[in-house]
Amino acid sequence: MRKISVFVLIFCLSPVVFSAPVSRVITLSPHATEIAFAAGLGNKVIAVSENSDYPPQATNLPKVANYHGLNIEKILALKPDLVISWPDGNPPKEIDKLRRMGLKIYPSHITTMSDIAQNVEDLSQFADNPQEGQKNAQHIRDTIAKLKHKYQHSRKVRFFYQLSSHPIITIARNSWPAEVFHLCGGANVFRNAATPYPQVSLEKVLIAQPEVIFRTDEQSRGENLWSEWSNIPAVQHHYIWQVHADWINRPTPRTLYAVKEVCSYFDTVRQND
Repeated sequence: MRKISVFVLIFCLSPVVFSAPVSRVITLSPHATEIAFAAGLGNKVIAVSENSDYPPQATNLPKVANYHGLNIEKILALKPDLVISWPDGNPPKEIDKLRRMGLKIYPSHITTMSDIAQNVEDLSQFADNPQEGQKNAQHIRDTIAKLKHKYQHSRKVRFFYQLSSHPIITIARNSWPAEVFHLCGGANVFRNAATPYPQVSLEKVLIAQPEVIFRTDEQSRGENLWSEWSNIPAVQHHYIWQVHADWINRPTPRTLYAVKEVCSYFDTVRQND
């Protein structure tokens, strides 16, 4: 009875009324897959999106979504009683269609580390062992609290996060993964950009003078882009660092690994002041 009431609470804004326990779960993005497993729903996940490569057992499950959209026919044929969607990536019309067909949708919208914890906790209510997900959620919250306390008075380190090289795209305030850097005492040189993921020119980066440039391991040529611009502090001091793409770009419990990396890099900068 508790699981039913909690589900109704979570979906109180949805026209769908939940009336049965969860036993068949479909996830529509790689991050949603990781969230589901972290919540303790791994034994109930029956299909996932393409590129859902963690945890490893997810790679063997049927694929029902990709960057182009959803395989609605296949989703319906699998008869899930819970679909974990990605509002920022899945086509809204296709999600609405699933909802109209009577499927229950949990929208996994994440912009902060606290959102990750909340998603895990919400979904843990439908696991056979809710304590597993609740423990994972609390671990995230405890880590956030410790980092905020540790770095609240630290010198802010000016950084630039390079999402892509051609064109140069970065992040602004309130976009993922901005909080990863903020928790470690970072100051985003493009935090006040008008769009969440602005395209910026090389000249703007030169003017911004970041102390650190971060790129992901998906950008093998990212460092070469900056090598000739020695008037940028990050280039002068060889503070161009690589972070694991999945850890930082997917909002999941593994993002804590990215936070550990970023904090370590910022600590290096401060120690060398």
